[in-house]
Amino acid sequence: MNLYDQPMDDVVNLPLHQRLSHEFRQRITEGIWAPGSQLPSEAELCREFGTSRGPVRQALAALRSEGAVIGGRGRPPMVRGQVQSQSFSTFMSFTEWAQTLGKVPGQHTLEVARRAASPAAAAQLMLDDGAQAVEVFRVRFLDGTPAMIERTTFIPDVGRLLFDFDTDSGSIFAYLKRHGADLSSARHTIDAVAATDRDAELLHQEPGTPLLRERRLTSTAGGHPVEYSDDRYLPSLTNFTIENNAQHRANLVRIHTA
Repeated sequence: MNLYDQPMDDVVNLPLHQRLSHEFRQRITEGIWAPGSQLPSEAELCREFGTSRGPVRQALAALRSEGAVIGGRGRPPMVRGQVQSQSFSTFMSFTEWAQTLGKVPGQHTLEVARRAASPAAAAQLMLDDGAQAVEVFRVRFLDGTPAMIERTTFIPDVGRLLFDFDTDSGSIFAYLKRHGADLSSARHTIDAVAATDRDAELLHQEPGTPLLRERRLTSTAGGHPVEYSDDRYLPSLTNFTIENNAQHRANLVRIHTA
């Protein structure tokens, strides 16, 4: 039994911050606080419930951890929006996916550099230890909100093309394809990781916040690996689901949750 199902007599006996969490959840469930709407300020909630900021902040933190509320670190809390999905056909391109949702994609490049590939990237790309590669480090945005951190490594023959491209201007994959890069297939591995201090700073979250990690290995039509990426998504904005049936193999679907 969770707090949604608990009898009110039981809820009354809970600590104040848990009672507030229960009340806030009920308002979200009943549509009093609609998806995508901004919550009342902490000061307003304190006045309404006759309490200090501590219990209100604890209650909001609980809802953030559940994914019911997004925001924090200077951003006003908001009710998570309705779920929208996009098929695997645009999964490799964050820009294409965002545009199909009617969202404005964005990116801020922190680094494009030629250096020795990391051990993890070298192993995936079948490069010798110490071999050179091209690394890209970007933050990706949905409607101006940080949604994902992108750490990508390209083999030199492909990555060299990026030194003539403004990586803040749009899709790297679209640019590479226009210039003849063979990006035919990808293998995706998805798991959960805790935000590092750097991740948290870039995503405007607290260190240790759970993130969804997608590790992607992109290959040519002939099966030669050309790109390896470690992308970390804020799950309050984006998550993934797989849909299948008895007649067709599973398709990977990216979900927008705010």
